[in-house]
Amino acid sequence: MRKIISTPKAPAAIGPYSQANIYGNMIFASGQIPLDPATGEIVGTTIEEQTHQVLTNVKNLVEASGSSMDKVLKTTVFIKNMDDFAKMNAIYAEYFKEGSYPSRSAVEVARLPKDVLVEIETIAYI
Repeated sequence: MRKIISTPKAPAAIGPYSQANIYGNMIFASGQIPLDPATGEIVGTTIEEQTHQVLTNVKNLVEASGSSMDKVLKTTVFIKNMDDFAKMNAIYAEYFKEGSYPSRSAVEVARLPKDVLVEIETIAYI
């Protein structure tokens, strides 16, 4: 049975989609961008600042779904400039435990919503 997740601790959906869906014990979270959930404003101008906010939003959404960051199985990183990958990766590593890193894809894209620098989508389990 499918359950829709919505939490004020992550940015509200800005289109016809859900923040996350749970099916069985799996969480499929929509991509998170560096928006402050309270204000809807973009946080930061650097890849480091924006990556911190994105992963804070991911963490809050995963926790609101009844899980935790150590149960994230897969992420997809959409990055505006692959030259920023190492900086993004350094921040990313702070949010996951060595030895239990999720699988990951990373793709450079021409443009992201609200012209942010990074977006991360997540699959986790409960």
